[in-house]
Amino acid sequence: MKSRLMNPEEFRKKAHQVVDWMADYLENIEQYPVKSQVQVGDTARQLAEVPPMSGESMDAILEDFYKHIIPGMTHWQSPNFYAYFNANSSYPSLLAEMITATMGAQCMIWETSPAAAELEDRMMEWLKFCMDLPDDFVGCIQDTASTATLCAILTAREKYSDFNINKKGFKEQPVLRIYCSDQTHSSIEKGAKIAGIGKENVVKIPVDQDLALIPEKLEEAIKNDIYKGYKPICVVAATGTTGTMAMDPLEEMGRICEEFDLWFHVDAAYAGTALLLPEYRWIAKGLEYADSYVFNPHKWMFTNFDCTAYFVKDKEALIRTFTIMPEYLKTSTYGTVNDYRDWGVQLGRRFRALKLWFVMRNYGVEGMQEKIREHIRIAQHLSKDIQKNPQYELLAPTVLNLICFRYLPKNIKDPKQINAINERLLERINNTGKAY
Repeated sequence: MKSRLMNPEEFRKKAHQVVDWMADYLENIEQYPVKSQVQVGDTARQLAEVPPMSGESMDAILEDFYKHIIPGMTHWQSPNFYAYFNANSSYPSLLAEMITATMGAQCMIWETSPAAAELEDRMMEWLKFCMDLPDDFVGCIQDTASTATLCAILTAREKYSDFNINKKGFKEQPVLRIYCSDQTHSSIEKGAKIAGIGKENVVKIPVDQDLALIPEKLEEAIKNDIYKGYKPICVVAATGTTGTMAMDPLEEMGRICEEFDLWFHVDAAYAGTALLLPEYRWIAKGLEYADSYVFNPHKWMFTNFDCTAYFVKDKEALIRTFTIMPEYLKTSTYGTVNDYRDWGVQLGRRFRALKLWFVMRNYGVEGMQEKIREHIRIAQHLSKDIQKNPQYELLAPTVLNLICFRYLPKNIKDPKQINAINERLLERINNTGKAY
């Protein structure tokens, strides 16, 4: 039977076709319904239930991709996508991803890809420089902020148990406690579950009128837990909460962590990119108190998913938490270079630094600043228009480029009824496919 495996010449031809489709897709993306219009099971019914016994042509595969897969996709790069968070990509980022996929490099340690490790070093230095981050931060690239936060929680767990939980488990350990506001990302609870600390030991601190954590309530909760015999280990602040972009008071929280010797983790997953703008660096006031810090270039810095920048002060505590040394990972360079498999959960690591390098060089700092300022300007302009219109209500301050608002029908005062009307309105908009 004739083989369908591609040879280099056929690959070259099909790759040109695919790149042409990619360019057309991004150029004409407004023509697609933003939110997929398929119903549950529609895509599955069009897919073969078992794999083919004989190889199929790439023409047939691509035809099915266009016909069956694209209609079932939600188009995150559409200018009419307003759901969840930005997942911005860019042409230089896409080119780098294509190169990365072509090389198929495994970048777990310096020995397996020296340039990947050293480029990652340099990219973290670039980010520190252009965002004016604390000098004592050192960093690496994680896959997502959820993973970075888990790393922070695990490092805090080990540091405050003298690294005994890694060795012996939780035997004879006190109840460990983590603190965050009731607006903080769900990854805090998930991290506590994975770390064995438990969801119930994540203490949710009340927030003020702007939905930012109240420092006095944090201090009160810590003191109460100490009195009960619990062991506070970590506080998580949000620089831009998921729901409303609220800014927790880092300086006040940092001083409390310093007083009680707690690990202070700052989650700026979305909003962190705004630190490229000197006029918005006030949102990081107090960041010098942080033991760890995370933000996602894959959210607002034109670098496609996944690419998370994770910084720590105590590099040795992080490495000691995750290092394990089987025979096959021993190298003559160990201890003289950054082997990033020791900096997190993953052993295998993608070459994520390449796309960040492509983006930062192609845009330049000024180019990124220009785009981000424009996004904020548009949001601030719309926010002011909403405030002038009595049919709409602004629900939280518009700090950066997230606007929280709702339709406020006349003569209806019941909050449940107003929420129900807005929910129906949201569903109707999404069902049109014109916006999400």
